Amino acid sequence: MGAKDTKAKEFLSNNERFADVFNYYMFDGKSVIKPEDLQEKDTTEVISLYGIDGKEMQKQKWRDLLKSAIIKKTEGIIYVLLGAENQSDIHYAMPVKNMIYDAMNYGSQVAEAARSHKDKKDFDSSAEFLAGFKRDDKLTPVITLTVYWGAEAWDAPRCLHDMFPDMDSQILRYVDNYHLHLIVPQEIMNFERFQTSLGEVFEVIKASDDKKKMKSIFASNPKFKSLENEAVSAINVFTGLNIPIDKKEGKTDMCKAWQDQWLDGKAEGREEGIEALILDNLEDGKTEEVIINKLIRRFGLKPEEAQNYYDKYAKESSEIQLIP
Repeated sequence: MGAKDTKAKEFLSNNERFADVFNYYMFDGKSVIKPEDLQEKDTTEVISLYGIDGKEMQKQKWRDLLKSAIIKKTEGIIYVLLGAENQSDIHYAMPVKNMIYDAMNYGSQVAEAARSHKDKKDFDSSAEFLAGFKRDDKLTPVITLTVYWGAEAWDAPRCLHDMFPDMDSQILRYVDNYHLHLIVPQEIMNFERFQTSLGEVFEVIKASDDKKKMKSIFASNPKFKSLENEAVSAINVFTGLNIPIDKKEGKTDMCKAWQDQWLDGKAEGREEGIEALILDNLEDGKTEEVIINKLIRRFGLKPEEAQNYYDKYAKESSEIQLIP
């Protein structure tokens, strides 16, 4: 597992953020799923299959995150299983991947019911005994949400039918489809629907290829003035920004850190420009006086600053020329 995948799993495993991402997707950001109503579940999906020779084979896969949830609505209480699959890269077979996870979970639920009924010996008919599942048994619904942590547009299939070649619609209507539940930063229009720092993380990811836009969101969103360090760390991993984290305070002023980093980069670029001017003019045979005057005019340097830069890079240039 790479650094981005590890960070995504770690960041989203928090119950507040886990509830938040599903509330955003399912309920337009309303706090329907409560963090305290989530319970960690085993992410191992196992199903038993039988080969041609009749021997039992077990298939095993590991989800990223799986939690049981109690959703309280006016019409009653709903029990569901919520799975999150993190993608740092686009996955072109994601519908099949998630469909397998869901099918294996349902298979495990049926197998668990069969074991329970066998122990209790409470089958009411031979049909129930053969199925391992009673007439009144019910499955717990599984909802799997894919969270993409990249800045690019998602150009992969969003349902099983997207993975087929062009096909006669009369035939395709009999092929059951599986739709991908997906969050893509580039497609998020309203980050305020998130109640946790997930919104800020997704907002930075979306703008990460546009420095002007990045500067704008830091200036316009006051939450970036005091962002929890876990979110800053996630932003660094997903975007490569390398923003210094304020470990002492536990929260980081992203606006100031970004400004400081921008100024450092600007200073570094200015230094490179000064060096290039000195070396180019030395190569062209310009005198020390001419070069220093150019530095003063072009970079607004004081005479002593220009002299110091000249001495530094002229010396380095002569040392390079002396190397055999």
